[in-house]
Amino acid sequence: MENILEIVFRLFIYKLERIWREWTTFTIQPKNPVKASTLDDVEILYKSNNFLVVNKSHDIVINSNDPMVKESLQLQLKKLFPHLVNPSLQHDFYFVHRLDYATSGIMCIPLHKKACSAATEAFSGRKTKKYYLAILRGHVACEVMDMDKSVGEDCSERDGNHKMCTSTDPHCVRSRTAHTRMLVLQRGLYDAYPATKVLLRPITGRRHQIRVHCADIGHTIVGDYTYSNRKDVQPYRMFLHAFRLVLVNSVESLNVQTLDPFSSDIAANKWMPVETINNINDASFLKLDMEGDS
Repeated sequence: MENILEIVFRLFIYKLERIWREWTTFTIQPKNPVKASTLDDVEILYKSNNFLVVNKSHDIVINSNDPMVKESLQLQLKKLFPHLVNPSLQHDFYFVHRLDYATSGIMCIPLHKKACSAATEAFSGRKTKKYYLAILRGHVACEVMDMDKSVGEDCSERDGNHKMCTSTDPHCVRSRTAHTRMLVLQRGLYDAYPATKVLLRPITGRRHQIRVHCADIGHTIVGDYTYSNRKDVQPYRMFLHAFRLVLVNSVESLNVQTLDPFSSDIAANKWMPVETINNINDASFLKLDMEGDS
């Protein structure tokens, strides 16, 4: 009963805060996260002679063969670092891993062939640790969860979105083993509806793996148009972010982390935590470690 009263009280306060923000024009707000990406809109997290690590914006492709695409991470980097462009590469830079169009976060770009080989070996050999932040629909009950259903292509998909599904779906073809670990950070409300903030670690790297696994357990990512059956259209973005990358390799090992883009301090996120189970710290990362991790 006390938990219900606390949620009702926090919801009341949340509504008052939203009304206050709408009526006050002098409040200082963080940088507007809703604006579209531009060629200048890329955050540099780390740069050495071996690697460039950037924070990719949401709703932008990494690269494209379509000449009509005028905004991509490739074009952003080409404008910022024209001297780093490799003319022998089709897309100017060594892109050794991917993020979905709607997903923001860490991208690591090797700057020469030796670094590319080392990074490629680390990713393909599962010597990396990748951690994501997400806000999911509904309240996730378990603190720690392993999602290990195989992921394959959805053969019923016809609009070119490369939709995937778990192996238990009758339309699933060419499935491959997949494993995602999830840790609950906070339970609360997204725009007055129950939601959960989580830290995720994909052990394997299948297409849309995190999105598919979250949808499979009944907790789709907020703003995931594809895996909400095209119903979740109100949020300004999909709430999935590549938050931390640990890349152990023979050239230069990296451990890079961004700020939390889903903070409740950013009004546009419409996120109000009610209960904190875990903070974002080393203890939380350890809870997602696997036996045999270095």
